[in-house]
Amino acid sequence: MESLEKAGLAIDYNKVKETKPPTLPSRVFIWDETLRDGEQTPGVVLSMDEKIEIAKLLDDIGVSIVVVGYPAVSEREKETVSAIAREGLSRAVVGAPARAVISDIDACIEADVQEVPIFIPTTDFRLKYQLRMTRQEVLDRLSECVTYAKEHGVSVTYIAEDSTRSNMDFLCEAYRTAIDAGADKICVADTVGFVRPEVMRYIMRKIKSRLWTRSKYKVPIAVHCHNDFGLATANTLAAVEEGATYPHVCVNGYGERAGNAALEEVVMALEELYHMDTGVTTEKLYHLCRVTERNFAVPIPVHKAICGDNAFTHSSGIHSHGQLSHSLTYEPISPSRVGRRRAFHLGKFVG
Repeated sequence: MESLEKAGLAIDYNKVKETKPPTLPSRVFIWDETLRDGEQTPGVVLSMDEKIEIAKLLDDIGVSIVVVGYPAVSEREKETVSAIAREGLSRAVVGAPARAVISDIDACIEADVQEVPIFIPTTDFRLKYQLRMTRQEVLDRLSECVTYAKEHGVSVTYIAEDSTRSNMDFLCEAYRTAIDAGADKICVADTVGFVRPEVMRYIMRKIKSRLWTRSKYKVPIAVHCHNDFGLATANTLAAVEEGATYPHVCVNGYGERAGNAALEEVVMALEELYHMDTGVTTEKLYHLCRVTERNFAVPIPVHKAICGDNAFTHSSGIHSHGQLSHSLTYEPISPSRVGRRRAFHLGKFVG
């Protein structure tokens, strides 16, 4: 694209200054949830060797944090998490989640992980029907658990589960409580994929206006989006536009229900459309996607962005001719940018 711009033959409006929000960070840190939330894809059960293989690939491509399992689920899961933690990943921090329950945190500490995201909901209806706790009881539990985890030397992120359906006053009170107890980061969670990108921006702005006005509460913000309305990637990018620096992702968009924001989509959008450093070696993405597909035994849709079979395949004669004339005629990027090759399909539309 850059060569076409220099020749005056195309315009990349993504580079136009007015289109870039002033809150856009210069760097993000990719937080991968494939081996935890991704494995919650119905029907998926990964072996220890399969999880170690994926964790090493995630580390190799430059992911910053890899959440590798949920130790409190079972002794076997804790052993697997511990085995990955002992692998000595060269770049990625190894994490594992915990409910706001001391025994969950103990399981993470015993598994020797470095990052413990602690989650508890902040929506009133979930407090009433799921947890059967008052707001104050939630705040007290959160403070106790974050303090306990920090006393054991781990980095803590507080994930306000169901953030995007929570009362803003209480949501921010929960964030402040967690930060007062020592939380290093906070996370905005669109747990049921319920908001539009503009709503995500609104929520991010409200949180920042209530927290970031004091330096004590200006901690990094993570974002965790589900894909129930097909907006996980868009909502993740909207949060990044408002200053989130730890986007949560899953390879191939795997995860509960309709899945999570896809690692390969978020990374390539940030790299190519926002010209942002993600730390990821993008040429290794396709190999990661295919190995993960094999281990999960969940097929990648053929039309899936970046990693689907048809993403760089051309069938129409007009399109094929265009591609042979110039490689960017019907492709936004070179397939080699993500470790792929272009293909041509000889069918009825070839002409």
